[in-house]
Amino acid sequence: MPELRTERLTLRRWQESDLAPWAAMNADPEVREHLGAALTREQSDASVALFQEEFDQRGYGWWAVEVRETGEFVGFAGLDRVEDHLPFTGIEIGWRLARSAWGHGYATEAARAVLAFGFDTLGLPEILALTTATNLRSQAVMRRIGMTRDPADDFDDPNEPEGPLRANVVYRIARAEPTS
Repeated sequence: MPELRTERLTLRRWQESDLAPWAAMNADPEVREHLGAALTREQSDASVALFQEEFDQRGYGWWAVEVRETGEFVGFAGLDRVEDHLPFTGIEIGWRLARSAWGHGYATEAARAVLAFGFDTLGLPEILALTTATNLRSQAVMRRIGMTRDPADDFDDPNEPEGPLRANVVYRIARAEPTS
């Protein structure tokens, strides 16, 4: 699993010490506002085991994100396959940070590193980002990293009941073609 470094962050393999703060994030109703119900500690721990397994199998996935200066775990960022039940296919970028890490530009910084990995290392032609229509903070990050939204791509998640998590938006960015 490659490690990614930015000016302020390290995106790395998950560690045992990440489990408790990850579980706390997944139990925080504000962090989960656009994601659905809070996770139990067992569900949260199981998600990390799945992240590690998928990364080992595919060579990409969800990195743990820590602040380089302090070593503090602040969330995750990475790439995943678009879920099978959605009306399109591709690779999506995502991030989730603890509330204490909001407002510092960490999501944008981590996302830029993940985009570079996806395009430069994996050679992906395009990367998508999905979120609920009400998640304006994540949409702002998507725009900051150069993604654009086509409302024709927006969709209702068939796995969500009527409510604020059902309507979703899609942002896209294509790999820049090399100049000759």
